[in-house]
Order: sequence, then C-alpha cells, then structure tokens
Amino acid sequence: MTSTEPNPPAALEFVTEPAPDDAGASESGTESELEGAISDDDVPALEFGTEPVFGLGSEPADAGASESGTESVLDDPASDVGVSERDADPWRAVVSQSRAVAALSAAVTAPLHAYLLVGPQGSGKRSAAAAFAGELIIVADHRGASDEARAGRHRRLAAREEHPDVFVLDPTGSSLRVEDIEQLMLEAGRTPVETNRKVLVVDRFHTATAAAAAALLKPVEEPVDSLVWVLLAEQVLPEHITIASRCVRVDFGAVPESDIAAVLAAEGLASEQRAVQVAAVCAGNLTRARILAGDERVMARREAWWSVPDRLDGSGAAVAILTTELRALIDEAAETLKKRHQSEAEELAAREAEHGVRGSGRAAVEAQHKREQRQFRNDEIRFGLATLAARYRDQIRSLPSDDAAVSDQIEAAMAAISRLCRTAENLIRSPNEALALQSLLLDLPHLPPPTQQD
Repeated sequence: MTSTEPNPPAALEFVTEPAPDDAGASESGTESELEGAISDDDVPALEFGTEPVFGLGSEPADAGASESGTESVLDDPASDVGVSERDADPWRAVVSQSRAVAALSAAVTAPLHAYLLVGPQGSGKRSAAAAFAGELIIVADHRGASDEARAGRHRRLAAREEHPDVFVLDPTGSSLRVEDIEQLMLEAGRTPVETNRKVLVVDRFHTATAAAAAALLKPVEEPVDSLVWVLLAEQVLPEHITIASRCVRVDFGAVPESDIAAVLAAEGLASEQRAVQVAAVCAGNLTRARILAGDERVMARREAWWSVPDRLDGSGAAVAILTTELRALIDEAAETLKKRHQSEAEELAAREAEHGVRGSGRAAVEAQHKREQRQFRNDEIRFGLATLAARYRDQIRSLPSDDAAVSDQIEAAMAAISRLCRTAENLIRSPNEALALQSLLLDLPHLPPPTQQD
C-alpha cells in the first residue's frame, strides 16, 4: 500500500519583486478567473498589502552564487582566524543575497540618506544592515581606509551591534510605536563619537503604527549629512508607502532550501539528511531553521496541519477541537525556544552576580525573549498556512479541468487559498490567536482524505 499524499509542500515564500515606480497607489491582489486547464499560474498567490508576499512555488529568490555562512558574530575579537575572515568579507553572514549585497556594497562610498531593506524574516536583512553600517563607518573614518586594524574593529563592533556610532532600534512591543520613535530621535540628535557619521537602523519597520510612521517621516525626508537611515521591513504596507518612497529600496529573497541545509550542516546543527528536511519547512527563514534544527517533531506538526481539511465537517465542535490541538502543538514546539531562553537567562544571572545588575541589559533581554516567543508562534502558524495552501493547491491539480461538475470544488479551493492569505496578513497586526484560527477553519472547505493505492 502506498499513499498518494504528495511530498511535503514547499513552504510559502516571499516574493520580492521591486516596488513599482508609481508606488503611491495601493492595490491588493485579485483572483484570476478559471479558464482552461489548471496550472501553477492559475492558482492565486497569497497576497496582502501592496505587494505579493507569499507564493506557492519554490523558485529561488536569488540566483546568485550560493553562500555558506552564519548570522552569529564573533564572540572573541582576539581570535586571529575569526577576525581575519570577518575583516576579509564583512558580508559573509548574509547568506544567498548576492544582488542585495552588491547593491549595498556599491552604495558605501557615496551613500544616500536612507535605505529600505525589504524581505522575509530570516533572509539576512539585519546582518546585512550591520555589515553595511560597518562599511559606512569605515568610509567616514579618514584613517579607516589605510589602517586595517582600525577598519577591522569598526566591522566587528558593527557586526555585534555594539559600535558607538551605530544605533539599532528594536521595538519592544508587537509594533513600532511613537515611544520607540522618540527614543530613536534622541539618538539621532547625538553627535557621532568616532567619525562624522552615525547609522540608525530601524528593525521591523513593517509593524509601525500610523502615528509612528508619521513621526518618522519628517526626519527621513529631511536628511542630516551625518546620518544614514536603514529601515528593515518584511513588506511595504499601504500606510508606509510615503516613507518607502524616500528611501533606496533593496530587496532580499527567501534563502533557498539548499543553502539553508548547507548552513545547518556546516554549523553542526543537523546531519545532512536532517538539514534537508528542516530546510524544506522553513519558508526560506534561516533564523527559524536554526531553531528547528533540533526539533524532532516538526514533520509531525506538518502532518497535523495537512490533515486539517480531512476533519472539517462544517461544525463548530470540529473547529474547536482542531484549534485546541493545533495550539497545543505550537506550545510543544515553543519548548525548544523556551529552553534556550532559560539558558540565556541563567547566563545573564551569572554575569549579574559577578558584575552587578546595573547595565546588565536585563530589560532588553527579557523584551527580546518576549518578541522571539511571539514571532515563533506566528512562524508556526505561517508554516501551517503554507501546508494548508499546498493541500488545497494539490486538490486543484487533481481535479479534471474539463469537467464542469467539479468547477465548484476548484473555486472553493481557490477561495480557501485567498482566505489563508488574509489570515497571514492579520498575523502582522497580532490578532487573538485562537479566534483567528477558529475563524479561518470555519471558512475552509472539507477535503476528502488522500486515496490509497495498492
């Protein structure tokens, strides 16, 4: 007996098409009408906001040379081998983003006032921003170009986000708020310490509230010679188009599965076979892949999401049971991250015991842990949405396109994919997780279980 269930579906991928020149108008994706045979192009891509965010294929986002590297920074600046590698190639932590790296490298000698790095989580935007900041500081330092040791120091401090002339704003809550912008403006008003340039990096700009975006607009569109802004976003929402239009946009794609697998194996996080399995379910997110490398239950969770349409019967009771089960699986998956956070908290407590509490950064660490836990849960749900989308896509492919009797089933499956898109969009705005899942499952159509063949 062999099952006809397809191979594990490719996770939803960010599509990083350059923004149109006339970005002032926002258009959401529309469903194409069904004409003729069903092909990949006939299945609507999951879209929200002003540009496509998710696609159902597995096309590599960057056709450049594959890179093997890590997001981690040097823990020991005195290590001759590590330092020489970092100094020789400051971009080595940015995996498989050759076009983005080329664009940022070319901008170093004569930078403009603001840059917007757009791409999915785990694509290396933050590592690229740190490398870019280091190179900008070196150019601004009149001794940096001729003093290799001095240049290397700038690079290492920027890579660790510890350089006095590089400030990284990491929102403390689920969104970028006015209070965060006020903190940012205090930093912007301070004179650079080591050179005549300061680089301000704003992470998770896509979460900015309307008020925060408005507060940031004037500083960005009225540049100061000593400042370079670098905004990081997963996508450009309609309310952020004005600021985006004031920046040089650099697109990042999802990291190809083969490169994620290579990194996991090279870092010793997983065997080659295991690395391939983990890479297939991470939607091009290298950060998430590193977390899941030690998670033995990831494929079981994929199977649980894959079977959801089999169990939908239109009743609220079935939806309630499925929601409870899926959330329990997410809780279980989060244990790996919780253990890592516990270890980091213990290390922090040990440092505080030795050096004192003042300046230990406890508040920042605790805020970071909360953000990572929330992001992990969102990533798990996106993983589930990707699996469900692939299931409905396979249903469309399996139905005869020339049979009018199944047209309703095809339309229902296409509507399900669009509904999954809307749920993905709402995750950015941090809705109630349980209610979001219940609402979604009530709207999704039942599918028969995969047939078995001898």
